[in-house]
Amino acid sequence: MAIITLTTDLGSKDFYQAALKGSILSILPSVNIIDITHEVPAFNISYAAFVLKNAYTYFPKNTVHLIGIDSVFNENTKYVALSYKGQYFVGADNGIFSLLFDEQPDELVELNIMQDLKFLHFPLVDILVKAAVHLAKGGKLKEIGIPADDIEQRMLLHPVIERDIIRGSVIFVDTFSNVITNITKDLFTKVQRNRDFTLYFRKSETITQLSWHYNEVPEGEKLCLFGISNHLEIAINKGKASSLLGLQLNDIVRVEFHP
Repeated sequence: MAIITLTTDLGSKDFYQAALKGSILSILPSVNIIDITHEVPAFNISYAAFVLKNAYTYFPKNTVHLIGIDSVFNENTKYVALSYKGQYFVGADNGIFSLLFDEQPDELVELNIMQDLKFLHFPLVDILVKAAVHLAKGGKLKEIGIPADDIEQRMLLHPVIERDIIRGSVIFVDTFSNVITNITKDLFTKVQRNRDFTLYFRKSETITQLSWHYNEVPEGEKLCLFGISNHLEIAINKGKASSLLGLQLNDIVRVEFHP
């Protein structure tokens, strides 16, 4: 069965999400629609990229991922479809794909599907839906677009390494209020070299040991671990780390490794 996933900032209070799904089902009633999330903060490309990047690898090959973030009509924004490691992605070329992928797409086209003027303000249910359904049916990228060479680039804030110190920042707070930083497991291991460490945040708060899972410490105690995203997380077992520890997006964290 064909699969189309949805990652949008449409929320669930209005009719927009229903209109999107109805548009897909009107063309391909048998498709399996999977919601990744509709709760991306409005126009927040980096948030959407982080969520989708940590979800799409679990889907089977030939899944089509439809992205509805900052996709309203703009004369300077093109709409694209692409393949990457056996899966398809459709959305506005607004920088999100450069945050999603570590390498260039395997194939990329700029969509040339005729725009229905009555949906000019809402191309997500028109051009992007038509492209996603075409691919879900087994259609080729070259049949819906013109080959393109590159995607719009957007830079993320990267950790800074200073000898035995990694300075990172908070990039995501999940539903459980776990705080996720931009320090990856690979980077941490590379700098650590099997040494002890101290994680500093919010002035006097520290953690000195990595946990394997959340229940490794008593309820209410703070911990750090590498979760499913392979990024360093700060959490409280059965608690809300973001609010209780006062950690918000873009806050600085520091890891110091000891001789």
